[in-house]
Amino acid sequence: MGEIFSAVGEMLANDTGFQYITPGMVIMWVVSGVLMYLAIVKKYEPLLLLPIALGALAVNLPTKLFYDGGWSIEGMFTPTAGLYYYISQGIHLELFPPIIFLGVGAMTDFGPLIANPRTLLLGGGAQFGVFATMFCAVAFGGFTLGEAASIGIIGGADGPTSIFTANKLAKHLIGPIAVAAYTYMALVPLIQPPIMRLMTTEKERKIRMKSLRPVSKLERIVFAVMVMVVCILVVPDASALIIMLMLGNIFKESGVVDRLVKTAQNELMNIVTIFLGTSVGLTMVSDIFLRPQTLMIIAMGVVAFGFSTAAGLFLAKVMNWCSPKNPVNPLIGSAGVSAVPMAARVSQVEGAKSDPQNFLLMHAMGPNVAGVIGTAVCAGYMISRLA
Repeated sequence: MGEIFSAVGEMLANDTGFQYITPGMVIMWVVSGVLMYLAIVKKYEPLLLLPIALGALAVNLPTKLFYDGGWSIEGMFTPTAGLYYYISQGIHLELFPPIIFLGVGAMTDFGPLIANPRTLLLGGGAQFGVFATMFCAVAFGGFTLGEAASIGIIGGADGPTSIFTANKLAKHLIGPIAVAAYTYMALVPLIQPPIMRLMTTEKERKIRMKSLRPVSKLERIVFAVMVMVVCILVVPDASALIIMLMLGNIFKESGVVDRLVKTAQNELMNIVTIFLGTSVGLTMVSDIFLRPQTLMIIAMGVVAFGFSTAAGLFLAKVMNWCSPKNPVNPLIGSAGVSAVPMAARVSQVEGAKSDPQNFLLMHAMGPNVAGVIGTAVCAGYMISRLA
């Protein structure tokens, strides 16, 4: 009987994955569980947080996702690439973020921005958080400029752009940056309202804005083309994101390629979201993720969101001081972060608390979609200067 138990123990030690488990892996299982809880129970960005959580769990198990077996020549063992070695190339070769932007463009309505062009300034103002966080990360966090720039993009509340930038400037931080970006995007309804209430008065929150004028199909298409041309000429390094964003939008606004629009909005977007989320999760190896740097990135993410939200609100108040006869509700300034359409909904909800008949959603969509463009441009500029 003793020999049997000994044989079983030897088998467990040598032929199973138990021998490879480390304390760091166990901690990452807990982290994965927290992300699953946020996705499943709290329903915070479940389409991305759930794949990220499962990817993080998988990479912290003794799996063969990246290399599976191998072959030998003259006694030298060479591992063969596994499933996710190839799928994760979608991040490293910069395929997934632009494709996500194609789907975002196909679902985006630039009409509110075209009808009220000054809201473009609010989308730009919210990018203050990107640069403020970048400087804080260098000054207080000990990060390099490339790392700090990648962390700062979290303040734009744009997950694909954060991944795109980190892949260019700080590949080793893709996991923490992506997790922070998507987690804080999911927590926009919790992070922004206290700042919004702190920086605005009851009277300001009750401001009713003029109805938006109708925007023609021609205006929408010309706008998308012009933004694409101007942005690429000014910041060529953002071209992959901007082209795909506007390509999807032109498909939508043309009204003649419904099949392509539906594919970009649904099937393609869903497939890439699965692969992007799990690939990001698979970068969360315990040896890399469980470092003081990671905690700093999480902390800087909160700073980035706070700065971006506050800057958008402040700029809206400045616009009202400059143009008191045609005021904007400052609450829409917080929608300058590019968490579409969640940030716009938060503006609507906060406005309705002060005036249930005040409908801010469409007005907030102007700075919201402007933030998408602004964050991509910021990322392109940083890449051009630091890569």
